Amino acid sequence: MKYEILYPEAFPVVKCQLEQGERLKAESDAMITMSATVDVEGKMTGGILSGLARKFLSGESFFCQELIASRGPGEVMLGHALPGGIVSLPLTGSYGWIVEKGGYMASTEGIEVDTKMQNLSHGLFSGQGFFVLRIKGTGTLFVSSFGVIHPVELGEGEEVIIDNGNLVAWPDYMDYTIEKASNGWLSGIKSGECLVTRFRGPGTVLIQTRNPSSFEAWIRSMIPTN
Repeated sequence: MKYEILYPEAFPVVKCQLEQGERLKAESDAMITMSATVDVEGKMTGGILSGLARKFLSGESFFCQELIASRGPGEVMLGHALPGGIVSLPLTGSYGWIVEKGGYMASTEGIEVDTKMQNLSHGLFSGQGFFVLRIKGTGTLFVSSFGVIHPVELGEGEEVIIDNGNLVAWPDYMDYTIEKASNGWLSGIKSGECLVTRFRGPGTVLIQTRNPSSFEAWIRSMIPTN
């Protein structure tokens, strides 16, 4: 499949060229346009139990779209709901990606999307719940963000501390721990930074330059209340 990310500087979309018989999986509301040769079907990735896990545990859609070039080559354009970036990640089968809530947008054939339960120390304090998406296989993965996607590249033994609300995705081989951002809970609450994630290299962590939870709180503060 050939693809191009259009308007990467703001409100990007992905234009995909499908050969006859090729399939593309996407979040349920991602399709913007498609050729008349393309069919779209609603699917539950991995069956009903996996679909329920995606919806209620990791915050993703219960159904996904499967776009199939059934009657010849066709073009599909995909986008996402938030004003933010889209990047493509090639998967060769050597490792997978862990994707936070809302980060998965689409993937080509050969990519498996599963709900992964984090261990207690990760999930309890991550601010994202116990469940994330683990994505593996061979093909292309598209992830989206709120704000621009910025890669944080770490060498062997290097560390970085990232606010949990700004995480998008990271390779599944990376070591990470959840920590308090400051000494003591009261200090963390006052500073507005309670929990962060410490990553250790090597590897590349993808972050989003805006925090959806912070934006949601700002919107709520603008709404008059009785």
